[in-house]
Amino acid sequence: MRVVSALCVVVLVSVAPEFLVARQDHHGSLDQRGAMVMGFDQELTTHHFFLFTDGGAIDVSVKDPSDVQNRDAIRSHLPHIAMMFGEGNFDAPMLVHDSKNVPGTGVMTARRDAIKYQYVETPNGGRVDMVTWRRSMRFSSSRLPTTRQAIP
Repeated sequence: MRVVSALCVVVLVSVAPEFLVARQDHHGSLDQRGAMVMGFDQELTTHHFFLFTDGGAIDVSVKDPSDVQNRDAIRSHLPHIAMMFGEGNFDAPMLVHDSKNVPGTGVMTARRDAIKYQYVETPNGGRVDMVTWRRSMRFSSSRLPTTRQAIP
């Protein structure tokens, strides 16, 4: 039993560095593609994704409130995203994530007529609100906020 345990430790120690490097490479590539597509530094900004009973929101803010360059870039990017999403165009997230199948985009494309996308400027960046009036698309959970007022 000790031999098996020791062997497992040796395998984990030898594989872990490669896994961590691959994960760091993926995250670095994601940040680079994000900066290219979105036009602002991914390390200096924060993305929050919220679910509400009637839809959701994507909130992007600068980490440093004095960073007006990235704040203004966020404010330039998100209205464009709201417009693209409203047209059923999800090319931007697909480019950022280097995938043709970003979770949720298929449903959002198919039901684009039942979802309203609206840009909202926030003190440190901006937000895209996604709201549906179609009951079948709403989330039913007592744990979800019912209003965007809950966004910090």
